[in-house]
Amino acid sequence: MRTVHTDTIIKAIKEMCIEANYILSDDISDRIIQAESEETNIIGKEILGQLVENMKIAKEDMIPICQDTGMTTVFIKIGQDVHIEGMFLEDAVNEGIRQGYDEGYLRKSVVGDPIKRVNTGDNTPGIIHYEIIKGEDIIITVAPKGFGSENMSRVYMLKPADGIEGVKEAVIETVKLAGPNACPPVVVGVGIGGNFEKCTYLAKKALTRNINTPSQTEYIAELEKELLEKINSLDIGPGGLGGKTTALAVNIETYPTHIAGLPVAVNMCCHVNRHISRVI
Repeated sequence: MRTVHTDTIIKAIKEMCIEANYILSDDISDRIIQAESEETNIIGKEILGQLVENMKIAKEDMIPICQDTGMTTVFIKIGQDVHIEGMFLEDAVNEGIRQGYDEGYLRKSVVGDPIKRVNTGDNTPGIIHYEIIKGEDIIITVAPKGFGSENMSRVYMLKPADGIEGVKEAVIETVKLAGPNACPPVVVGVGIGGNFEKCTYLAKKALTRNINTPSQTEYIAELEKELLEKINSLDIGPGGLGGKTTALAVNIETYPTHIAGLPVAVNMCCHVNRHISRVI
């Protein structure tokens, strides 16, 4: 049995909130640089160049990549042989978020009540997903997500007869409806299966997977590739002003489902696809 104090968790989450908002992961930043070199639309190429410059300035000056520093999603995997001491774990996760957004001078965007809409002042609470795993490690992924792209996401409760073509139509329709509002080039997270809430979890989780790592399921990897090609043929382009770089990647996660259903969730993310992981 390994013991971990919540002070360690708080410190890690604080640092991760800041780093994720200042520095894009290599897979995302490299893909944007590659897209700029390959884009043939003049305006699209210019916009991608501005995104590359923005990433560079944010990293060098240690300032947020985007003014919308998001609502923080935390995926926390806890080894079943770990004992956590100190604060209540959920309070510790939110304390890490609070410290990160305060010390990192990040915009606080969370309101405490969805109708009365009074700002909590510290960007808490976060959205926290827990998972028990084997062993003695705690694996934390922090993913701040802005709402320009979040608002463009959709859930489809398809019929089994809709099949894979129905899934394709759902993804393409979502991207078309989002148009420029999701701040393209986008990363498209797709969840297929489970039930109403599980498919949305899968879509969110898909956004945290390295975009250079395709699905381990062969036909899903082919579907990711096909959808990316179709999306990039829509001519929405960077900033919605035309070009072949509408999406940087399509990541799909799947889960078993009921015989009567085919749930599909499409979680849109702008090019600032922020996520960072650590093992404690």
